[in-house]
Amino acid sequence: MDKSTIRKNFTNILYSNKLFLTSLMVLAALVAVLAPIPPAMAESPQEITVSAAASLKNSFEEIGKAFGARQKGVKVIFNFASSGDLVRQIEAGAPVDVFASAAIREMDSLEKKNLILPGTRSNFAANGLVLVRPASATVQLKSFGDLRNSAVKRIAIGTPASVPAGMYAEQTLRYYGIWEEIKPKLVFGENVRQVLDYVARGEVDAGIVFATDAGVRTKDVTVVTVAPVESHAAILYPIGVVKDTKNSKLAKAFVDFVLSAEGKGILTKYGFKGAK
Repeated sequence: MDKSTIRKNFTNILYSNKLFLTSLMVLAALVAVLAPIPPAMAESPQEITVSAAASLKNSFEEIGKAFGARQKGVKVIFNFASSGDLVRQIEAGAPVDVFASAAIREMDSLEKKNLILPGTRSNFAANGLVLVRPASATVQLKSFGDLRNSAVKRIAIGTPASVPAGMYAEQTLRYYGIWEEIKPKLVFGENVRQVLDYVARGEVDAGIVFATDAGVRTKDVTVVTVAPVESHAAILYPIGVVKDTKNSKLAKAFVDFVLSAEGKGILTKYGFKGAK
């Protein structure tokens, strides 16, 4: 075989190998592009955690869905409990982005400890206080004064030190001058919804809850009377961004949504009043 033939065959082999290698590279590129992204590498959806007073549960769950839809799938994770319990969690370093309280007291506590992002606090709603009884109860109740009657054995309120509804209840009972007298009858709940459950199940003869909570269980609970506004401190709901949030932009956007016309419309739907 002469040299020209050998050179020609060698050139053909190199050309074939180049085609093969090129094909492999193209195939590898296609696999890399078309292959699904492993879960660990996929971009996680944005989330924020909102710690809110138990009385806000129904309204905030709807607000969370509306906010998520506006923010293209952002997920709002809620933590509902008594405002006092939520304060202790935040003080202990719980990963919370937004705090919404059922009283000024709890928000003031966090703000004094520099745990609320400056400039993000606002009052967004107001509420009323009502005396309720089980819908099936036979005990006659017409006023707060009737709680002294011997037929009334058990009265549920939130723990005043940690549950805003309980704090307002104590103020109202003191306003009527019956706090000390009925104290032995009191059953304390961990939050206002627990108090409402006690009444709805007929485990107590009466209870004191927010007006909005009574509206949640109208089939099981009957409103006896409304506490006069002068009988307790103004029931205002403040909201603010927690200082240690990892997503201040999204947290601020949630607060802005609660304060927006759409957010206020949802709150009104659930019986809340505008904050003054």
